[in-house]
Amino acid sequence: MKKYFIQKSPFVVPTTDGKLIEEHHGIPATGNSAISIAHMIAPPHWSEPFQTPEFEEYTYVISGKKQFIIEGETVILEAGQSIKIEKNTRVQYSNPFEDPCEYIAICTPAFDFNKVHREEGE
Repeated sequence: MKKYFIQKSPFVVPTTDGKLIEEHHGIPATGNSAISIAHMIAPPHWSEPFQTPEFEEYTYVISGKKQFIIEGETVILEAGQSIKIEKNTRVQYSNPFEDPCEYIAICTPAFDFNKVHREEGE
């Protein structure tokens, strides 16, 4: 048995907001609940509701800019920058800018929709 796995067919998460989510490793892609690694492209003027996840999330911006509202503080990351957001932190992710934002997101433990705690109606 090989001691490695090359992901050639990431799980494309169905979305209704124009955001591309290609999960390479994680619960739906590989059954791994310890970590998730996803390639994402957020279209211009995209945003998600506020959330308070039960997992840490790391983001590395490849191109464009991404806005974070973290516990009321606005932070903007540009290409080549990264951030770690601790679990149980209230955050909103968005791209209020004119260009798409391409980035990598890593969650530990893996992203789990049942543990993201999104605030609907935001």
